[in-house]
Amino acid sequence: MKDDQSGPRVCDCRESSPGGVCDAALAAYRRALSDGSLPAGEVPRCLSALHLLVADRGTPERLVPVPPGTAVADALGPIEAVIAREQRTLRSARAALTLFEDLYADARRLEPSALTRLTGAAVIGKALGAAAAGCRTEVRTAHPGGARPAPVLAESLPRDVGNLRRGIRQRTIYQHTVRSDRATLAYIERVTTEGAEVRTLAEVSDRIMVFDQDLAFVPFSDEPHSALRIEHPALVRFLARHFDEAWARSVPVRPERVPLRTPVVTTDLQRTILRAVVGGETDESIARRLGMSRRSVVEHVRRVSERLGSTSRAQLGYLVATSGLLEA
Repeated sequence: MKDDQSGPRVCDCRESSPGGVCDAALAAYRRALSDGSLPAGEVPRCLSALHLLVADRGTPERLVPVPPGTAVADALGPIEAVIAREQRTLRSARAALTLFEDLYADARRLEPSALTRLTGAAVIGKALGAAAAGCRTEVRTAHPGGARPAPVLAESLPRDVGNLRRGIRQRTIYQHTVRSDRATLAYIERVTTEGAEVRTLAEVSDRIMVFDQDLAFVPFSDEPHSALRIEHPALVRFLARHFDEAWARSVPVRPERVPLRTPVVTTDLQRTILRAVVGGETDESIARRLGMSRRSVVEHVRRVSERLGSTSRAQLGYLVATSGLLEA
């Protein structure tokens, strides 16, 4: 009998162990060594399979014992031949696949790279300028970190206005904190008069720029002035969908209307801060992530602490989590 979990056995009787033989086979071989031979009908099948008992020429009805060292060639030779043949087949298949791998790599090298690392502010600026100039229908941009530096806004303004005037749709997402930054608001007012659409969220996960549906830029790493230019259609579509989902949750910015801090914006910002408090984040971490000053975060936390009667940060996290303030 064979054990499916242990693989094939030399001896297939019920009493044998994996990789071993049964007591009957051992006893029969011992008796053959003692008596000089055994009747053929009394020899276990495994002894014949291992070529340990063979027919005597003079008395074919009796089998004589063969030394195990002598039986090796007959017992293992066919198995080793099969193994050698399979090893040759394996080597041949591996060599063939290596040749095809070389062909595949050569073909890929001839294709333009879908991902290109850009390093340096000047290089990135030129790449963005070329992308904007070649844009046909729409630009999507998302910017984390709160207020944008005035020099960056000044550099972007002519390019963005030029695109808007030639009919390119421009949608931009900032964080809520830009609503109190004069330079960013001045830029927003200028581009929205040309037809741009601007919205804000409490938090923007990372910087994204998508041109049409075939070109995108994201940060390459946390290093400054390092970007990844993406032309892979699937990745660009993914980033565009990610932007559109964030756009659906964001709040429009209309500089001509006051106040810019609407109840929706204030509630969204407070809820995001409170979620971070419940998650155990420090004021510094929250301020950095939301693009606001630590003092503003402290003031938000202080007001909620007074409202809930909290006397410690740990107690505040518990009270916030159980108060219903985080419910949408």
